Amino acid sequence: MGMHWVWKPGVGTQERAGRNLSDIYTSTGYKQKRIAVLGSTGSIGVSTLDVVDALPDRLKVAGLCAHKNVELLLEQTLKYKPEFIVVTDGESAGKIRQDQLPKGTQLLHGADAVVKMVQSPGVDVVVSAIVGAAGLEGTWAALEAGKEVALANKETLVVAGPLVMELAKAKKTKLLPVDSEHSAIFQAMQGSARSAVKKVVLTGSGGPFRGKKAHELDHVTPVQALKHPTWQMGPKITIDSATLMNKALEVIEARWLFSLEADQIGVIVHPESVVHSFVEFADGSVLAQASPPDMRLPIQYALTYPERHAGPTRKLDWMSLRSWNFEQPDMETFPALGLGLEVARQGGTCGAVLNAANEEAVSRFLKEEIAFLDIAKACRAALDHHEFSPRPTLDELYQCDRWARQEIDRWTRKKTITLQKR
Repeated sequence: MGMHWVWKPGVGTQERAGRNLSDIYTSTGYKQKRIAVLGSTGSIGVSTLDVVDALPDRLKVAGLCAHKNVELLLEQTLKYKPEFIVVTDGESAGKIRQDQLPKGTQLLHGADAVVKMVQSPGVDVVVSAIVGAAGLEGTWAALEAGKEVALANKETLVVAGPLVMELAKAKKTKLLPVDSEHSAIFQAMQGSARSAVKKVVLTGSGGPFRGKKAHELDHVTPVQALKHPTWQMGPKITIDSATLMNKALEVIEARWLFSLEADQIGVIVHPESVVHSFVEFADGSVLAQASPPDMRLPIQYALTYPERHAGPTRKLDWMSLRSWNFEQPDMETFPALGLGLEVARQGGTCGAVLNAANEEAVSRFLKEEIAFLDIAKACRAALDHHEFSPRPTLDELYQCDRWARQEIDRWTRKKTITLQKR
């Protein structure tokens, strides 16, 4: 097992098998990992289920969770017959009846439904793929119960990185990255001591506006910003990619996930999205992980770690390769990236404030209430006006989240009034 400096291994699956009669072995002799997917109807959730389909001897769906897309959730439920399903939106929950579900599948409602599912003895691994700060609760509950977590929800570590990593360490369980960049770093670091790592460099496609200058983005529409050149993702993360806020949040995530200092993390633009990140070591060696832009590969590695198996992902076509391009990010046109580096240095309450402010600002941009360039400006204002605390509690971080959303509301209303007076 590598990476002992980040994740301390918990009870092995073979050890658990002797204690838990519900453990499932297939005819091949492999123990299936029973997974609960938080955000099963989103892009990461759907890709996760593709991986399950490709590795039926190793993976079994034990729980599914969605917010509003009950039609797709029901389809998934009928196919995978999990022990639990959860609908987090109260109004949407009423659209599924127990008699529609397979025998043995339990429909959970209420504030503690996600917690009950992820902490069930029938779940081994939780895929945390709920978008935004809302994903923190399920991740936290899973770690509290000693479950392995495949983390696709970067906001968990952006908001509460030190507390989450301390919890994982205390519970002696693993937090395995699903983001392609962090998975690449994790893979490159295998077998290396923490002290040997000099720097990590996250790659990014540059989004739909790579090469543009600020004055060219004055009148960007949501439709334009949602046209990502490489990845097919949900609307929030696609807008984050357009502003480079997604890369900013990934910098903060890497800071806590790999116990790095902020000045050990860099960013480089790589339009082809084939090289997913670099790790530079003390001796000058640089290791990178490369693969076609397909999220199923990092998902599969998180679920089957430390093993590797043939799966559903595309392979590099070496005969068609010509060149890979790299360029420095334009920090002036895309100031969100600078905010991420700043927050990674400061820590404390800054991550919770930046994340919540960005979520609210992106929502308002998609509703055409603010301009594209206003997203970073609004986040800057929230960071500047919040009361900083270097070592906040979890409750204080939730308070910062609520405050930042209210601050963006005030900022938006103030800007609208100013424009109306002109």
